[in-house]
Amino acid sequence: MQSVGIYEAKTRFSALIELVEQGEEVRITRHGKEVVRMLPVRRRPVITDEQIARELEQIQALQHTIRAQSATDCVANLRQTGRSQA
Repeated sequence: MQSVGIYEAKTRFSALIELVEQGEEVRITRHGKEVVRMLPVRRRPVITDEQIARELEQIQALQHTIRAQSATDCVANLRQTGRSQA
């Protein structure tokens, strides 16, 4: 990790970008306090195709366990429940 002041960062911006591209973290400070942190962009995906497939299978399994009700049935049941409580 490298820490530089704003003025130095302005004058060495291209070199600092190269450091970040190589995997280094660069922090830019103003009066000794960190104001910017430059990090390399991840080149690999955060989640793999296998993880996506596994999550989709779990969602589909959950959908099969939920009793499907049409929107009109839900509204009718709510209306009837509301009338019986009044």
